[in-house]
Amino acid sequence: MKSVRETIEGAIEASIEILTLFAFSTENWNRPQQEVSALMALLQLYAHKERYELKKQGVEVHVLGELDRIDERTRRAVETIVEGTVGGTELHLNLMISYGGREEIVRSARILTERVARGELAPQDIDDEALKSTLFTAGLPDPDLLIRTSGEYRISNFMLWQLAYTELHISSVFWPDFDRENLFEAVLDYQGRERRFGRVEST
Repeated sequence: MKSVRETIEGAIEASIEILTLFAFSTENWNRPQQEVSALMALLQLYAHKERYELKKQGVEVHVLGELDRIDERTRRAVETIVEGTVGGTELHLNLMISYGGREEIVRSARILTERVARGELAPQDIDDEALKSTLFTAGLPDPDLLIRTSGEYRISNFMLWQLAYTELHISSVFWPDFDRENLFEAVLDYQGRERRFGRVEST
């Protein structure tokens, strides 16, 4: 929770418009039940403890993922923090809960298939934009920067479609120790990058 607070405040200070945090993955459901319950309790505590401060800071919270899988108490807590921060203009905060990149793409394929079956969509009309419209992040731009903590060189099933041309920053700092200075370091690293989105610069 301390790292989340530090990162949010750092993002506001750095004038970052959208921040997305991977709070709970679909793979996390395979952990021991006691650990899953503890993580759900932590989400509830965060929602109750931080929602007023987030509202005061101008943070608008959105929760993305397969929320029908979480228990009723956690879902109510999540809804409270979302409803309580509507209208925030300083930072758009996405909390990814019960989320997996592969599962998201499979879900999109099902949605599009159902639309075709109902005659609402022709197969030849399925393109990038059609698929993007069915993602949890529909309406949002693709991320500019992904910060991977703990020195790991993998994206762990996170936003697989959206990260196609995202810049990566690997931080050796473990997430519980991550603070705004580590965020600023990642932003400075990103600012020195040349983004080509698959194109080659003309000479």
